[in-house]
Amino acid sequence: MGLQKINTTAIIIGAGPAGAATSIFLSQAGISHVIIDKETFPRDKVCGDACSGKTAFVLKKANPSWLAEILDAPDSYTPSFGITFVAPNGKPLDIPFTKDHKPETKAPGFTVPRLAFDHYLFQKIDKRYATVFQGAKVTDLTQADSKVKVAFSQGENEYEVEASVVVGADGDKSIVRKNFLDKSNSPKSYAIGLRAYYEGVTGLHKDNYIELHFLPEVLPGYFWIFPLPNGMANVGVGISSETVRNKKINLREQMLAAIKNNPAISHRFANAKLQDKIQGWGLPLAMEREQMSGDNFILTGDAASLIDPFSGEGIGNALYSGMLAADAIKAAVAKKEFSASFFKEAYDDVVYKRLGDEFKISATLQRLCKYPWLFNFVVNKAYKSPALKDTISCMFTDMDLRDQLRKPSFYFKILFNL
Repeated sequence: MGLQKINTTAIIIGAGPAGAATSIFLSQAGISHVIIDKETFPRDKVCGDACSGKTAFVLKKANPSWLAEILDAPDSYTPSFGITFVAPNGKPLDIPFTKDHKPETKAPGFTVPRLAFDHYLFQKIDKRYATVFQGAKVTDLTQADSKVKVAFSQGENEYEVEASVVVGADGDKSIVRKNFLDKSNSPKSYAIGLRAYYEGVTGLHKDNYIELHFLPEVLPGYFWIFPLPNGMANVGVGISSETVRNKKINLREQMLAAIKNNPAISHRFANAKLQDKIQGWGLPLAMEREQMSGDNFILTGDAASLIDPFSGEGIGNALYSGMLAADAIKAAVAKKEFSASFFKEAYDDVVYKRLGDEFKISATLQRLCKYPWLFNFVVNKAYKSPALKDTISCMFTDMDLRDQLRKPSFYFKILFNL
């Protein structure tokens, strides 16, 4: 069969959370588009598998019943009501996501294997407006005459799609970013993550708190344990690629050594069994503002470097950016304007207005991890002071309060019990 040509309004490369969210909200606006993904769903994606309140917000905005479906399926999704920080000295600090947790309270967040969650979102794509190509390989991406063209192959078939805008939702090695930005992320903005699935990890919180352990051997990164359904847990470690390079760290060996020998966690893995192999991936962190769009293109999710520098959250930010990308495209279609200046105002500026302060604070907290004594100090004080613990808990829902963590006066007040 010869080259098949398609004309549409938008092209989305990548059908993970960022791409699926873009598609879902474009469909709600009645905008036709083409989705191209190199994989065939259901497919796995290496990730921490934790979904925050931001994920819940986007799902509810897309369709309130979807979040209800998720929270009513305990065999696939594990509701989470809080987070446990464990300081380098081994002292834990439980932070609830909500202070008024009652039996009927719905969880603000949840954990779910990406294999299941991404497939769930993929099934919500509206085929009335979205033409989906799975198992497809992009071979060329060009821009001319206020249009963008994407050439791709699917099996023995060859296609060329022309549209007014292309959305890069294709991860940290985005072909859209590579072709249109003339640069990639600075290595300093990257972290490396390893993920493993374990069965039989003990000591999990009764309300399925996700756990971040700031173990001395992985600072300025952290080790995590996230509860999953059916007795499983997502276990991993994330650390800056710069640290890995400079210290010549074998991250896999270091992670396994911590599981075996660190007294804060080793006893919990005494009878745990590793399922499948340990896998790694790159984490493009939002350490500073970067360009996320230009003439006829928008970047979302990992392609836009939107992973939270402190928590490592990527799924919620990917969904949120996809929602905002669809809003920007809707406005562009209405005005017939797909220029870099328009998308900067309609997309980049909106993303950083909504998420920029959060990223700045998280970048500061990530840098504080270089000072384990300070982390120990704050956790020790909060462990003894219900008022301080409550303040830190509120910081997860109140950005103004959370901003206090960036100020020296916050630690001065703790020191002198002010």
